[in-house]
Amino acid sequence: MPAPIVQLHDLRKTYQMGLVTVEALRGVSFEIQAAEYISIMGPSGCGKSTLLNVLGCLDRPSSGRYLLGDRDISRLDDDALSTVRGTRLGFIFQSYNLIQQLTVVENIEVPLYYQGRPEAEGRALATEIALRVGLRDRLEHRPYQLSGGQQQRVAIARALVNDPLVILADEPTGNLDSASGAEILRVFADLNRQGKTLILVTHDPGVARHSSRTVRLKDGLIESDVKN
Repeated sequence: MPAPIVQLHDLRKTYQMGLVTVEALRGVSFEIQAAEYISIMGPSGCGKSTLLNVLGCLDRPSSGRYLLGDRDISRLDDDALSTVRGTRLGFIFQSYNLIQQLTVVENIEVPLYYQGRPEAEGRALATEIALRVGLRDRLEHRPYQLSGGQQQRVAIARALVNDPLVILADEPTGNLDSASGAEILRVFADLNRQGKTLILVTHDPGVARHSSRTVRLKDGLIESDVKN
């Protein structure tokens, strides 16, 4: 079996809030294989947002190891972490985080701009990805001209454009009605069938059931890790 694409070993994250020490993660260990589709669940305050921030290289663990592919992320400096975020990870947020002044294609191009890709090459790739997620008739629209489901498709396309090792999704259906949410989950299923590795944080058991595995946290520890 090939090496896991994500390896967490005794991951701990502690915050100092005045005189109070908060242990957000208290020794989390698990592995994710390439092309797995994982849901992370748990009550508020269980550590799932902290875990997502560490996985997304937005925060460092206080101790333990995090390997992404063949790199030990827990030992990288800020510049190296920024490079990993821009080249090896794709992010999808509940609130879409689109730039209102840009068109659909221009929003999808943003990660490529920071990589210094030539403009013509970036435009062609962004257009190709937009077509893959069902935005053929919306390429020149701006976010305020789109439905919530369409905006989330733009966010998915933006996450895909740098061909990431892992896609991280934080409550990606949280702002959508049930029909639009179901459409987005179908897109995720298609991406997973194409070999993409997905890590999804959700509070909704109905959403989690679409993944192949659910990791549930409680009080900064893994409470359960089961196949769906």
